[in-house]
Amino acid sequence: MLDEERSMQLMRVGAGTPMGELLRRYWHPIAAASEFADKNTKPIRLLGENLVMYKDLSGKYGVLDRHCPHRRADLSYGYVEEHGLRCNYHGWLFGEDGKCLAQPYEDVEDPSGKLRNTIHIKNYQVQEMAGLLWVYMGPSPAPLIPNYEPFLWKNCFAQISFTELPCNWFQCQENSIDPVHNEWMHQNWSIRLAGKTGPYAPTHMKVEFEEFRHGHVYRRVRSDTDETNELWTVGRVCLWPYALFTGGHFEWRVPIDDETTMSVAWFVSRVPKDKEPYVQNSVPHWWSPLKDEKTGRWLDSHIMNQDFVGWVGQGTFAQRSHEHLGKSDRGIAMIRQRYFADMERVARGEDPHAIVRDPKENERIDLPIIDKDSFIDGVTLEYLEKNRSFGTPKRMQHLAGQPPEVKRAYEDAMGFKMVDW
Repeated sequence: MLDEERSMQLMRVGAGTPMGELLRRYWHPIAAASEFADKNTKPIRLLGENLVMYKDLSGKYGVLDRHCPHRRADLSYGYVEEHGLRCNYHGWLFGEDGKCLAQPYEDVEDPSGKLRNTIHIKNYQVQEMAGLLWVYMGPSPAPLIPNYEPFLWKNCFAQISFTELPCNWFQCQENSIDPVHNEWMHQNWSIRLAGKTGPYAPTHMKVEFEEFRHGHVYRRVRSDTDETNELWTVGRVCLWPYALFTGGHFEWRVPIDDETTMSVAWFVSRVPKDKEPYVQNSVPHWWSPLKDEKTGRWLDSHIMNQDFVGWVGQGTFAQRSHEHLGKSDRGIAMIRQRYFADMERVARGEDPHAIVRDPKENERIDLPIIDKDSFIDGVTLEYLEKNRSFGTPKRMQHLAGQPPEVKRAYEDAMGFKMVDW
């Protein structure tokens, strides 16, 4: 149990707060590169700051303060030039480094640029990796974006989904180190949602947690497995600073601000050997709905939607001073301790956990992955037809609302029709 003061230290992400300063040491996936196929600007909010992301005519990305320093116009309505973003109000032009490149009328009055040379807009670094656009808001030098091995897999179909959640990010991330909820929130609840009363899923008999270079691993033994099963020998990953990784997908719980979280999911499916070679030129993105339009209730039909019910059900901010942790919550206590330790490290001017700066290390960051060979080596279409539970699903089981065009692209890549949910 945490008192309210300590709990709020974990949840507040604004600049100058201990957690805000910690999270500004990492790169944040906040958009998809494919979003810029038909537009040049996008308003974003990240760690409590209103920003605009843009892609100029040369193909370079930038992230700037949302408001022009001239008369505070909204730069998300600006337009891009060969280099930089121009305010649509009076034409002031800014580069990705925050410098003011042009002030059309002022430059006529004063070609020396006396005013222009004093103007600098807040700006942050942005890079593309794995079809995602990542933003770094911390001090220089910036670390490297971790190049996790699934980003490098060949013959794979990837897709990105976003869901905006009306709750604090930290209660979302605590879910990443909670193995027992899978038995009840996903397996048993799905049985009840289907109108059945059983039989229920295998029960958890043993859980264990440990820290590693890039986060934490949780292991489990269920009543239908033993310690030779990969659920124990390999486990699942709570990825630092705020992600879950299961092998087939990443889920980042990106703090928009203290009260709102962007769930960013990156799914990867290995195409059958029959479809090799396969090269994906662009990673499609889509937005997943949060509520049932007919009832106004949170959607509960898919795995991640069920998680969302658990997170938003705790309220905007989880009341940790009222909780009663059990032995299955040792992982939650562990990551809280790590966050507090990392906040202290940042205050001392040190790097927090899982920062990557060595280019050699970042050539490929291996992660614990159950059934890894199947993702790397692949299987035949015939095998997939006979093994519907294989890691490459025959339906979008994680999130509601996959658009028809993304479904068709997936089916074309995989060589089969998806099963209706």
